[in-house]
This record gives sequence, C-alpha cells and structure tokens, in this order.
Amino acid sequence: MSKWVYSFGADHNEGDTTMRNLLGGKGSNLAEMASLGLPVPPGFTITTEVCTHYYDNEESYPAELTDQVETALAQIEQSMDMKFGDAENPLLVSVRSGARVSMPGMMDTVLNLGLNDETVAGLAKQSGDPRFAWDSYRRFVQMYGDVVLGVDHHDFEDVIDTHKRDNGITQDTDVTAEGWQEIVGEYKKLVEKELGKPFPSDPKEQLWGAIGAVFSSWMVPRAVTYRKIHEIPGSWGTAVNVQSMVFGNMGEDCATGVAFTRDPSTGENYFYGEYLINAQGEDVVAGIRTPQSLTKYGREREGSNLPSMEESMPDVFGQLDDVRLRLEKHYHDVQDLEFTVQKGKLFMLQTRAGKRTAKAALKIAVDMVEENLITQEEALLRVDPQSLDQLLHPTLDPKASKNIIAKGLPASPGAASGKIVFTADEAETKSHAGESVILCRQETSPEDIHGMYAAAGILTSRGGMTSHAAVVARGMGKPCVAGAGELHIDAKARMIRVGEHDIKEGDILTIDGSTGEVILGAVATIQPEMSGDFGTLMAWADERRRMNVRTNAETPLDAKTAVDFGAEGIGLCRTEHMFFEASRIQNVREMIFATKEAERRAALDKLLPEQRSDFVALFKIMAGLPITVRLLDPPLHEFLPHEEADIDQFAATASIDPEIVRRRLDDLKETNPMLGHRGCRLGITYPEIYEMQARAIFEAALEVDENEGESVLPEIMIPLVATRKELAMMREAVERTAEAVFEEKGKRIDYIVGTMIELPRAALTANEIAECADFFSFGTNDLTQTTLGMSRDDASSFLPAYVGHGIFERDPFSSIDVEGVGRLISVAVHGGRQTNANIKLGICGEHGGDPASIAFCEQIGLDYVSCSPYRVPIAKLAAAQSAIKEGQSKTVPFQDKKMAAAE
Repeated sequence: MSKWVYSFGADHNEGDTTMRNLLGGKGSNLAEMASLGLPVPPGFTITTEVCTHYYDNEESYPAELTDQVETALAQIEQSMDMKFGDAENPLLVSVRSGARVSMPGMMDTVLNLGLNDETVAGLAKQSGDPRFAWDSYRRFVQMYGDVVLGVDHHDFEDVIDTHKRDNGITQDTDVTAEGWQEIVGEYKKLVEKELGKPFPSDPKEQLWGAIGAVFSSWMVPRAVTYRKIHEIPGSWGTAVNVQSMVFGNMGEDCATGVAFTRDPSTGENYFYGEYLINAQGEDVVAGIRTPQSLTKYGREREGSNLPSMEESMPDVFGQLDDVRLRLEKHYHDVQDLEFTVQKGKLFMLQTRAGKRTAKAALKIAVDMVEENLITQEEALLRVDPQSLDQLLHPTLDPKASKNIIAKGLPASPGAASGKIVFTADEAETKSHAGESVILCRQETSPEDIHGMYAAAGILTSRGGMTSHAAVVARGMGKPCVAGAGELHIDAKARMIRVGEHDIKEGDILTIDGSTGEVILGAVATIQPEMSGDFGTLMAWADERRRMNVRTNAETPLDAKTAVDFGAEGIGLCRTEHMFFEASRIQNVREMIFATKEAERRAALDKLLPEQRSDFVALFKIMAGLPITVRLLDPPLHEFLPHEEADIDQFAATASIDPEIVRRRLDDLKETNPMLGHRGCRLGITYPEIYEMQARAIFEAALEVDENEGESVLPEIMIPLVATRKELAMMREAVERTAEAVFEEKGKRIDYIVGTMIELPRAALTANEIAECADFFSFGTNDLTQTTLGMSRDDASSFLPAYVGHGIFERDPFSSIDVEGVGRLISVAVHGGRQTNANIKLGICGEHGGDPASIAFCEQIGLDYVSCSPYRVPIAKLAAAQSAIKEGQSKTVPFQDKKMAAAE
C-alpha cells in the first residue's frame, strides 16, 4: 500500500530534510526540526504525490488517503490530549501548503480549523478568554470563507467596518467578545447569501475542504505566474501540512513573528525579524498592523520607539536566539523562521532557506566561508548567477539633489524611478508599452504578482520588512520601500497625498530600497563598484572555472565595460554595427548601389580608414586578449534607405536618379532575407567587401602592435557557412589579404580563421568544415531559428503557450533547446575535434549569458562562452558552478569520452 501521509512532532517523526521532493520544503523541515528536539507542534504532511494524483485523476484522491489522514489525526489528538471536534476539549489545526521550493504567499492557508458554535465554547473554557475564542472563530470563518468557499475577503472586512462604525470604535482590539460573536453570525449569513448554503460546521468537512483548497491553489493564476517567473515546474506539485494550532493571540504573554538568522537585504550577521504581541501569524505578513523589531539593535536601526522582543520578552527571545544559532549551524545556511509564543512558551512553525538579495547572498556566502560553516565551492554554489544582475546596474547618485517626501522601510535594495500606477494590471500594461513604472499600493497581495514583476519598483504605505511586498520584491531583485506610513495611497482616486503634495497617477517618483526614501521626480544614478565580497567571490570563481568568458562587443564603451567585469576577450564583434554610423552610412549605400566592382572598391576605400580606426580602438582596450571579428553578416537591404525622404536625400548626395534608387531597392528585396543573400554569400559574390574588412583588421592589429607594444590576436570569423567549400574560399581570400598587408608593412602577426556554426548543415558536416577552420563559434540565435523553423522576432505570439503546455521547458531563445539545438552542437563539437584536435570551440549567441546554457557548454567541453558585457560576471559564476558540478578543474583538458557520452 502506498504511503501518502507522514507524521511529525511529539517524538513521532516519519520524515526529514532529505525528503523535500516528497514532503515539500515546509513538511520536511518541520520533521527535521522536531527530530532536533525543537518545540514543533505535532502534525502530518500529505505528500506532493497526492497533488500529482489529484490533477492526473480529475481532482480525486487516492483510495487510501482518508484512512491515513484519520490515523495521523488520531496521532495528533493523542499527543495534544485533545479531540478534533470535541465540544469540551477541541483540537484545532492549521492547514498550509508546502511546495519543494518556497513560494511565499502564492498558495493558501487556513488557521483555527475545527471551530464551530460548539467547539468555540470549549476554546473559551480552555483559554479562560471568551473574546479570544470568538476572535479566533471569526478569523477562521473569514479565512475559510475566502480561501475555501470563494467569498470575497473585502465583504468580510465590510462587516467588521460596519460593526465598528455602529459601535463607535476604531480598532479591532476594541471589539468585545459579544461583538465578535455578532460578527461571526453576520459572516455566516454572508456566506449563506453568497453560496446558497450554510457555512460548514462539521470539522471533518472543514478539513477536507481546506485540503482541497490547498491543492487547488497550486493552479491559481498567481501561483502559475510565480512558477513561470522562477522557472518552477508545474509537475512538482505541493504538499499539504496539517498541524495542531498554537495561539499567539491569547493574551499579552503571547506573540507571533517572522525572522531571518541574518539580514536578508544586506547579509549582516544579526538576528533580523519582526513580531507582534497578541497576534496571529497573518497579522505580521499582511501589513494590517505595523510589526516590531525582534532585537534592540534592529529597533534602533529602524528608528522605532516600539519595544523589541529582546526587551519585552527577554526569556523567550533568548530561547529563540538559541534556536536561530542552532538551525543555521545545522543547515549551514541562512534560515527564514516562523514562530509563535503561547502563554510564554515558544513554538517553531517553520524553517526554510531564507530568500535574500544578491548583495546579501554574496556577503553571507563569503562570511560563512570565513566562519568555517561552508567551503569556497559551497559558497559559489549558494549564489544564483542571475541574481548578480541586481548588482550590475546603476544606483542613486548620493550627490544628486533629492526632494524626499517620505521615508519607509528599506525592504529590498536598489533604486528605481518611474511613473506611479496603482494597480498590478496597469503596471503590466504600461511596462509592456516600454514605460518604467512604480507600483504603489497600501499593501500588496499575491494577486499583484504580475504587476510586481512588471514594475521597476514597489512602494507600499503599510507592512514591514517581512511583508508580502518585501519578501517578493527581494526574491525578484526589485527595489521596494514598504510601510511608508506618511503616504496616503488612494487607489480609487489614483493619487498619493503626503504633506502638501498631491501626486497623481503618471507623475514620477523615485524610490531607494536601500534607504527607504521616497523621492519626488527622477534622480541621477551612478554605476556600481565591483569590489569587496563581489571581488572575493569572482576570484574564487576564476580559480575553479574551466571555460573562459568573453564578451560580445563592437564599441569601445562595451569593450571597456566588459574588461572591467573581467572579460577575457571578445567572442563576437559584429562589424555591421559599425557601418550604421551617420558618418559612414552614405559610403556603405554607395557601395551597395555600385554596379561595377571598381565602383564598389572605390566606396570601400572610403570606408577602410573608418573601419580600421574602429578596430584600433577595440584592440587597444582588449590588449593581449583574443578578439573574434565577424565579417559582414546581414543582408544588404538592411543598410538601405526605405522612407521617401531618406531615399531622396541619398539619391541627391550620391548624384543618382531617385527612380534608379527605387528600382535597386526592389532588386534587393527578398522574401525571406534571414535565409537570403547574407553572411558568407556576400563574401562570395562581392569578395571585395570581406577583403576590405580583413585589410582593416590586419592594418589595425599591426598599428596597435607597433604603437602600443601590445600584441593582438585577431580571430576572423566567416558567418553563415553551410559547406566546406564556402569556408575554404573565404579563408583563401583572408589569407591573400593578410599576406598583402604583411608585405606592405614589413611585419607579421599571428591570426586564426574560423566560422560561426549557425546552420544545421554546418553542424552535421562540421568534420569536413573543420579541415579549413581554426575555431568554431556557435551562433545559437540563428542556429535555434534554423533548427526549429521559428523566427525569434515573431515567436513571441505563441512561445508562451508552448512553454505553458510544456512543449518547451523554457523559451528556446533564452535557454538552449538541449534535445534539438544542443544535439546539433554536440555533433559539431565531436566532428570538429575528430578532424582537428586543437580546434577552439565557443558560443556567442544570447545563450552565452544564460546559466543553464552555460552548464550545457561545460558538459560538452566548449572552451569559452561569450555574452553581453553586463552578463560577464553572471557567466563567470555560472561557469564555475558548472565546473564544480561536473567535477572539472580549470586545468583539466576536454576529454573525448565526455563527447562520446553526450553522443
């Protein structure tokens, strides 16, 4: 018989942290904490396999599940000496989701389950506090009504607001026991009116309703969106955790809170977190009440006058601090904790690896190595390469003038300026239109996930450092200022009021998530500095990676940026980009319009000095490093004028009849230019183009070598080769030009010639092409297009559906399609090395900065990857991680047996 339910707590632990895939992160860690002897309320976990069964079998459960749940529930009853549904001594439970990776706020939770008109009396008797009992009951009806029954939570809030208004009170804490009892009655009327049936009073019915709601929440839009953003497979499913309730809202000796063992924004090693006295867990994260800091240090940092837990509950805080240190030492990682204090007794409700910013991840990783908690290799594997993107972009210039209109909590670092919007939908719409927006809300909820992802930054007037807005923003790397209480955010009026300012939708605000400042208007920025922990981690990465990392660059600015980030050469210099400058486009067009070779050469002679100066500038910056220069690739029509005014201006400047220009444009028009007269086909039909470019390269290299004393190693790349003969012809032309330049200058340099593999035929016949090639560079952008028969410019209309249906796991233009495109690359690598054991192999498409694609490059033994300048650090870290996982060292050469395995 299959086992679908695992118990934990009260010395009855059937799971541990190694069972994350089966029990989910929450369930496996609850079992692990209980095994360590920590105070964990007993409960049980329904496995992720039940979720899979649920969706594979028309939302039905395995036959054995009911009996296994009954058995596990009886185990809790025995441990707690209570009875589920008993009117005198009722056991109440929470029902929570728990996927194998943390998805904060994305799925549903129900607390205080088991309450009805009979058991509420038992709870009042147990606690000696009828007000607490009825408050717990109304929370349960509201949560269950919203999560399980689908009644809008705002309708419940309206009931409370009406009661407070009718009774002349303003705070929930002023509502009496009788008041909560009256509100529960109104809640139940609301449910029956909305659903046409009464609120369920049978605790068993309540339990199965909540379990079903958790499984159903795996597929709600916000959870699906979150999984898409974080690339979490839908097939993983979620577990359900049923746990005996402990109460943080039973009086002034009770509390609840959320904590991190270190600061998740900065990485500083101090106990970071928030708590509330006499509250339940959702009060802390929902932003309904402003939480208080755990520590005196944290309170002083935030400038709060509210007492910290360290000051108000020193004994329990001491116990919690011991748990913090013990868990971090046990897991060797920062932990995100949830806890409740009931009548002065501490209970642990959750631990998981804490989400953190890139800045914090770097500091924590480096610090933990110094503390001998982890090794350097473990530190490298701890940092998500993609998260480094947060560190590689501008921040606010401290010298810039700032009109600070409010200050909130620095919930997620970084800075952003943009037009303010008040709904997630509006944020998404304007972002897709190319506008930078700041999403402004009183507090965010999981339904806002798509708008938060689209926005440049997030601003809330409520909530704390562990609110939904703060946690989600940090996970996304978005700047966030939370709890800016001075702001009156009026979403209906689409306006923010603060002091004398009325800020309307569309006005520009700047937020600084590192300081909590809210600034009117846009503020100047500065470039980041790569030093400290970043430099330490990058040095460790450099020691362990096998592959080199180059950059794609053709401008001095891009080249300089890449070198500053540690690029080890240029893997792709697109020479066509140099032709588009206003000073030279006229000569390019005249060359294209020439009908005779002599006329073309005359136009090319005008371009030669400018092309040479381009290469001189690049070669100086990349002194001593290899530079792969791709000769002209795009079809000629891309350089031509198409607007009538541009045509007339070109014709007048070139002294050509405008009608001749229009006829020539028609002649050059192609039905499918991507597969047309481009790449090496241009070099074969107009060899003088490639000859000019080769001459510019060699003359520039000799000039830099002579004037700067720096050796240059040009790697000349012939694009769009499909056959050996094409490359042989182009190589002969390059070598002939080189010899002519060397003879003229009386000096030689080393150079190599290779090709870009971007056509399936080239990959399949790479063993033949390698006879003429010193290197292959895989142009995965075009190789993906030609392999899949998809235009990356047009595929956006259907690719999301393909990814959604699981046809592709990821967008193949973002991450290599290993089974298709990857297979062709593997064939080419194997064929190339069979023919030429010393052939240099790299990748220069957009995939060169994608960690998953870099891992594939490591597996098949490429020598380097090349990516955009700002992705160089990402690629370096990803290459180091891949080498560690593959068991490679930087000095170990590629083994043919690895390619045989890939084959």
